[in-house]
Amino acid sequence: MTSPDLTITDEYTGDLSETGPQRRTLSNASIVKISVGPMDNNVYIVTSAATGDQLIIDAANDADTIRGVLDELDGTPRTIFTTHQHYDHWQALADVASATGAPTAAGRIDAPELPVTPDILLDDGDVLTVGDLTFDAIHLVGHTPGSIALALTDPASGVVHLFTGDSLFPGGVGKTWAPGDFDTLVDDVETKLFERYPDSTVVYPGHGKDTTLGTERPSLDEWRERGW
Repeated sequence: MTSPDLTITDEYTGDLSETGPQRRTLSNASIVKISVGPMDNNVYIVTSAATGDQLIIDAANDADTIRGVLDELDGTPRTIFTTHQHYDHWQALADVASATGAPTAAGRIDAPELPVTPDILLDDGDVLTVGDLTFDAIHLVGHTPGSIALALTDPASGVVHLFTGDSLFPGGVGKTWAPGDFDTLVDDVETKLFERYPDSTVVYPGHGKDTTLGTERPSLDEWRERGW
């Protein structure tokens, strides 16, 4: 088996289909994006520029790759956050938590379905602090009952960096199953994300490429009409 390429490029596009990990540098932090596992799950490692404290978002799969990228970075994992309860987003959680000793965090409602009992439970409006970085927790209902998105604001540019799990992607909201869940999710996404944050907001989803709220905003009515 060929070992994955763990070389981190600073030419950030958000498209990992033909590259290894990519790094985006903000004024107060860096964001490294990794794709792991058979479902191409995105893992994000956010590192404080001032303190080196790190937040790992979705230890989804392939613990060796995640640990390998962590070894390439200057910093210390302080928290591992899981966006929601679906198995493809936490298959490496126990291994990475054990290897790093970092406490884990998740939304309160989805927490019982995770393989590791979270040390930190998040509700809508809470703030997750990692070093000098603060992430606003946003509860989005529909893809799962307890999905949580995290928003980090770059203080120099004012640009918001939004980690949405599987609740918002380029081209639409995440998959829903039960009657009414789509309406609930698109309502939450519209009121808690699109009505709150500006077009410049960068969206980092649980799979695939990044997008911005400005790119997706004109399609909200189309999503409602098509029903997915």
